Amino acid sequence: MKKSEPDQDISRTLADLDRLVHEPARLSILAVLSVVESADFVFLMRQTGLTSGNLSTHASKLESAGYIEIKKEFVDKIPRTLIMLTSGGKEAFEAYRKNVLKALGKIK
Repeated sequence: MKKSEPDQDISRTLADLDRLVHEPARLSILAVLSVVESADFVFLMRQTGLTSGNLSTHASKLESAGYIEIKKEFVDKIPRTLIMLTSGGKEAFEAYRKNVLKALGKIK
């Protein structure tokens, strides 16, 4: 059975998705960060539903890719971790979003 052309387009579009962004936990992190200027670790943990260990692991992967920036500081002697989306992260998230919408738009 030969695949129809639209099915091949969908497969190609889905194959082009950034796998780093596609992972659900990292997608959640990027989605939250895409609508705020920055987020502290606890806020991001609550918004994504991730444990501190999972958030830390996934944030490290996103930071290594240059998608997020992590700043550690002290506020009144209390440690605080701020996380923000970089311009590269914004571009990656937007490209991912467009590719998913494009693939979904081809499904009838």
